[in-house]
Amino acid sequence: MIKLGVPSKGRLMEETFSWFASRGVHLKRTESKREYAGYVKGVQGIELTLLSAGEIPTELNEGRIHFGVTGSDLVCEKLPNWDQNLEIVKSLGFGFADLVLSVPRFWIDVDTLDDFDSAAEAFREKHGFRLRIATKYHYLVREFLKSAGVADYQLVDSQGATEGTVKNETAEAIADITSTGETLKANHLKILTDGLIHKSEATLFKSKSAFFRKEQVNAESKFLAHILSD
Repeated sequence: MIKLGVPSKGRLMEETFSWFASRGVHLKRTESKREYAGYVKGVQGIELTLLSAGEIPTELNEGRIHFGVTGSDLVCEKLPNWDQNLEIVKSLGFGFADLVLSVPRFWIDVDTLDDFDSAAEAFREKHGFRLRIATKYHYLVREFLKSAGVADYQLVDSQGATEGTVKNETAEAIADITSTGETLKANHLKILTDGLIHKSEATLFKSKSAFFRKEQVNAESKFLAHILSD
């Protein structure tokens, strides 16, 4: 059986199910919502595996699933050299979100990365420690700021409501995913004009690490014929 990993809950799961259904591949959860299991109708040889979106990159990388749907942001963050063991089958046209660098709105003189770099240097001179950026995306943010020549900062891990860290005084800036920007505005934050770090989209990936037996290769061919027919 070919193992297909998809998000186990939320809008990303629903839109993934709808995307496959429109191509004749019907993904179904078992009736128990507490059980992360399901099945596939419309094409043979495919086994559905329900996982958190954050688990899917690792499962693909380790070859424990053959295909998986998740956000490109999660793949790029968790697997810096992702293209060594994964390949993109198709971008799915939903799950759009931008990873952006945002600062307090009252920082009226900070609109660009150059401004941010100057503000970070001044902050360290004044306070004796580096300006803090709250984020879940340490690798992507670090690489982005490195390419921009920004060095006077420290990343602080945020696994909760990242937008609230500035108000709570646990960070001075944030780097987080946004779809509309409304939550940032509600928390009195603004996106730097050149602060786009990554444009994310739900994407179907194939594992290069997973082993394909002869019968699995046949199942893969039929599966791809269904979903790539448009």
